Amino acid sequence: MFRFLFPTTCCFALAASTFAAQAEVLAVVAPETGPFARLGQQVFVGAQRLADEKQLDLVRIPESCEAGSGDAISAEIVSAGAVAAIGFLCGESFDGGGGRLKAAGIPAISVSVRSKILFEDVAKEDWPIFTLAPHFEDEAEKLTEIIAGDWQSVPFALIDDGTLPARELVEAVRNRLEERGLRPQFVDTFRPGMENQIALVRRLQNTGATHVLFGGDHNDAAVIMRDAASENIALRLLGGEALNAADQPVPLADGVQAVLPPQTPLAAQPVIDALGAEGIVAEGYVLPAYAAATIAAQAAEAAQRAGIPVASVVQEGRFETVLGPFAFGPEAPHRNPYLLMEWRDGAFVPVGETP
Repeated sequence: MFRFLFPTTCCFALAASTFAAQAEVLAVVAPETGPFARLGQQVFVGAQRLADEKQLDLVRIPESCEAGSGDAISAEIVSAGAVAAIGFLCGESFDGGGGRLKAAGIPAISVSVRSKILFEDVAKEDWPIFTLAPHFEDEAEKLTEIIAGDWQSVPFALIDDGTLPARELVEAVRNRLEERGLRPQFVDTFRPGMENQIALVRRLQNTGATHVLFGGDHNDAAVIMRDAASENIALRLLGGEALNAADQPVPLADGVQAVLPPQTPLAAQPVIDALGAEGIVAEGYVLPAYAAATIAAQAAEAAQRAGIPVASVVQEGRFETVLGPFAFGPEAPHRNPYLLMEWRDGAFVPVGETP
């Protein structure tokens, strides 16, 4: 896991003469086909940008996201002679591969995986697997903090769309709230992707719930809020990262809130501008992949100077990236990165600010 650090943290600085002269190989693991191909392309774009800047050799390894695919992926990483591997949109891509990476001293840095079970195994087996994603408990803890602080005197409901991530998030919040003596007025699982959710909003009205913790995606939230307005039912909706998407096709009502990671730092703007000049939008996983590749580059240079495995440097180091400072390992300081944001005029902004 990673620990998100703040600007006072020191970091490995890239020397003017980088390790590029040795043509180090960086493996990039991401989907090339299937439903996640677009996200995979974002990963490849971000990694390629950093590789071009630092003159690294980049090898692309397709990610199938199939259970048990980790051993084959790790074998390709080792065979390519990579100093590090980044990407890894799916936790399944580590399934069976941790031991091989450990033996080779090659770190694998995911841009998105946050599986609690996986990282329990990582800690137990000392596999060199890391992630830039927030801690798997941070989202639930932030939602719990908001509800416990602001909703104590109001009737609230917990609803989810039945998918595993949404169900796990809502259940985690529910357990934390009950530990504090707070119980919801209503708990339900709704059917996602419906053209209308009038029946659901009427059920919420009948229970008296005025505030709703929502486990689901952007479009379902938009439909629920639209139908609540049409029925003159006042609801306050609060969700997680799944709400952070564009309107399609129903616009999300202003005032819907979500807990989200920090907005893109100003330090990322030069990279965003450079990509924009090439007609590339730095969306989705482009910047996380660039940041992961930066960490790999910094760690490889430091490892070469010290004569130690790259994985050891990642485990113990602190790194400066376009997304801010990161550190890994159990001793690194940690602070929950999630912020309370509100949808205003087509975008999420920190509560109290305007777009």
